[in-house]
Amino acid sequence: MSIVRSKICGITRIEDALLAAEAGADAIGFVFYAPSPRAVTVQQARAIIAALPPFVTTVGLFVNATRAELIEILGAVPLDLLQFHGDESPADCEGYHRPYIKALRVKAGDDVAAQARQFAGAAGILLDTFVPGVPGGTGEAFDWTLVPADLECPLILAGGLTAANVRQAIEQVKPYAVDVSGGVEASKGIKDAGKVRAFIREVKQAQV
Repeated sequence: MSIVRSKICGITRIEDALLAAEAGADAIGFVFYAPSPRAVTVQQARAIIAALPPFVTTVGLFVNATRAELIEILGAVPLDLLQFHGDESPADCEGYHRPYIKALRVKAGDDVAAQARQFAGAAGILLDTFVPGVPGGTGEAFDWTLVPADLECPLILAGGLTAANVRQAIEQVKPYAVDVSGGVEASKGIKDAGKVRAFIREVKQAQV
């Protein structure tokens, strides 16, 4: 039986980061995208990361950021992994001396496998729900039957996941990891301890 990893995204507070780590999350995500209600500043992210215990992967989420913006943030924040959630090309995602994952927003008719193959240098491909004009964090699930079985790199499943559906999602899709934000919140950017613990418990109990 394989172990499915979990990432709690949209972390804005030290206490939520520590909660996620204590509950067993493998990674936490910081949103560096100002229009998002879960956006953090460089100062916030630095303070949260400084408080983390070891062996928790820190992920920075970016949406169509310029190379100059990214380099500035990476010079100030010790991020382990980059997550590109906009319309970035493969070239836009590379050259930062860090592994990256590329998010693709899934809708009926998409050739997801072909899109993923364009990002051959990615450490993983994250599949999220397509909602026009919204790059992510919609709280809506997509049709999991649209996930191709022949993806050539690790699959991270996102989009509308909660403690109530994540075990079913894992057993159906068999992803490498799952990524949640709104599904474990009390309000946007504020995590709910009970929901975080329940989500990670369900991930660990899923049969893959």
